[in-house]
This record gives sequence, structure tokens and C-alpha cells, in this order.
Amino acid sequence: EGEKMKSWRTTLAGIAAVVAVLSGAVAAQFDADPTTVPNWELVWATLFAALGLAFARDNDKSSEDVGAR
Repeated sequence: EGEKMKSWRTTLAGIAAVVAVLSGAVAAQFDADPTTVPNWELVWATLFAALGLAFARDNDKSSEDVGAR
């Protein structure tokens, strides 16, 4: 059987951040105004932060709960 997600709050926060920043970048890239451009630095920074959130654990989980010890 599949492994249960143990820190769903931080994973969900990372996914929400990626969706928000990517939707803004896509909107800026493909809008009718050629002077608006996506902020690619913000996109990359958010992607790396989301990666960190994917590996983080929720505050209410101990190391033993998530299998770290």
C-alpha cells in the first residue's frame, strides 16, 4: 500500500505557493500587454521555497512520527 503523507500542511503550503506564483507568471507572459513580463526570479525563489516545504514536517509531528529516528 502507499505511504501516508505525514506533513500535509507544509506540503499543501508549498503547492499553494507554486500555483499562485505560476499563475501570475503565466498571466503576465500571455496577457495582451507586451510590456508586462513574468518575474522569473520570484518564480525560481518560490519553487525552491516550495521544495523546502515539501521536505519539512508539520510542527505537531515529532521526529518519531515521521520516521526520522
